[in-house]
Amino acid sequence: MSNAPGFSEALLHWHGQYGRHDLPWQHPRSPYRVWVSEIMLQQTQVQTVIPYFNQFIERFPTLPDLAKASESAVMQSWAGLGYYSRARNLHNAAKVCMTLHDGELPHDFEALLALPGIGRTTAGAILSQAHGERFAIMDGNVKRVLTRFFAIEGDAASAHVSKQLWLVAESLLPETRMADYSQAIMDLGATVCTRSKPACTLCPLSLQCQARQSDTVLRFPGRKAIRKIPHREKHFLIMISAAGEILLERRPANGIWGGLYSLPEADDSESANRLARQFAKKFNDPEALLPMEHIFSHFRLSIRPLLFGNCTRKIQIADNDSKVWVPHAQLSEYGLPAPIKKLIGTLP
Repeated sequence: MSNAPGFSEALLHWHGQYGRHDLPWQHPRSPYRVWVSEIMLQQTQVQTVIPYFNQFIERFPTLPDLAKASESAVMQSWAGLGYYSRARNLHNAAKVCMTLHDGELPHDFEALLALPGIGRTTAGAILSQAHGERFAIMDGNVKRVLTRFFAIEGDAASAHVSKQLWLVAESLLPETRMADYSQAIMDLGATVCTRSKPACTLCPLSLQCQARQSDTVLRFPGRKAIRKIPHREKHFLIMISAAGEILLERRPANGIWGGLYSLPEADDSESANRLARQFAKKFNDPEALLPMEHIFSHFRLSIRPLLFGNCTRKIQIADNDSKVWVPHAQLSEYGLPAPIKKLIGTLP
């Protein structure tokens, strides 16, 4: 299956003309910058990641800077990027590196795998792009290129197909220019061998591509049948004090929006009223605002906002508590999930 003469040569030649050479993590292409970019790029497109990466690196330019930062500072810089366990793992891994690896990412595959949040692809990306070593990667773009080129049938996420793909990917690695090759195969999948409407006439591998030859490109990669996404509904309390402060609640580390600040939430309007009474002696009758929808990877959330205006505090909440009254002008200092930030931004 992996007999593909000229695969890496054609890909590297194409990359020289059409690949992406000006991504911020490529200049310089240090292990730390590659690592941060790879974690951000999981489940997220390049154009979305670029401004987050630039902001993150400006705030935490080195691994020691990241390690000594507070979790809230890290989460604030990540807010809006989603999949927040990535940020917690990145932060924890930096602290492990300070303890076990003299403040640097280890230059060893197994040691990288042992760090929180680093899997086979991320470890391979760090070693191939930052050190030029011959390690394969396997993100969604690479899976698409390989399954189409070799017409590999079956669910690309299954253990059986995944094993095939890794063997094929490793057999195709060039002897040199590994940083360019890793970038090239990701770029080809992202810009030419796209999920829908692939530009096969522009592909340097089209003459050997088995899916192209059999006119079955869109069949690959195979995937499981899509199941219906569960639906949840929550009432979010927007409690605003007479002084214009908004009550925020820090979410637990595990679960959606882990570690970020959000709004208190309840299952229904009656529960919302009971919850509001825990924090305010008086408040205006709650006003139902326009609902919002937010799609997560594994469920759909209906947000039912309830505005409790002119609240008179019932208790004084300590600054180090999970709940805090925040002046509107200071909201930018707190890491807020994107839909909550958008919701608060619609308030007069």
